[in-house]
Amino acid sequence: MPTSQPEQHHLRNATPHVPNSPLPVLIYRSAIPIPANPALVCSTIEPHHWLKGGIFKHYPTHHFHSVTHECYAVFKGRSKLLLGRGPLDVDGDSDGLVVEVAEGDAIVLPAGVAHCCLESSPDYEYVGLYPEGSPHWDNNFCKAGGEETMEKTRNARAVPVPGSDPVFGVGGPLVGIWKEALGSR
Repeated sequence: MPTSQPEQHHLRNATPHVPNSPLPVLIYRSAIPIPANPALVCSTIEPHHWLKGGIFKHYPTHHFHSVTHECYAVFKGRSKLLLGRGPLDVDGDSDGLVVEVAEGDAIVLPAGVAHCCLESSPDYEYVGLYPEGSPHWDNNFCKAGGEETMEKTRNARAVPVPGSDPVFGVGGPLVGIWKEALGSR
């Protein structure tokens, strides 16, 4: 079973091409029992009002979503992810953050946080889940100019905090952690 408090990783500072977020990225270790599979992921997380959007593999393209938060629930393999930095960012814009996820882990990416796979095991797969009622995700490839990035930043900041934690449901830590982060801006 996962621990009650997820890891928190803060990527507050925007870059010229990436909004990032005042909300921390959350990583829930061992959130899904292993051996895991897509059906087990969905039966664990969907009752908490986070719905399957698809099954994905290694995705090395820098991108962020400006209209929804996203949960990756890993059911096979492992991956090293780069968060908070786009391909056009230069040193000083953001060093980004490298995290590793593996089978059974779930990572929640707030709207606006850039992410991509740096390297993955050949069998790496995850289910992407999104808060119930959120619009279909958009892919922004971290290459827009200043005006468009500001628009995407406004969009990402307007995405509401979900009413339920994807791993623990109503009363789980995500809601409180994210509301506290918004209150401390």
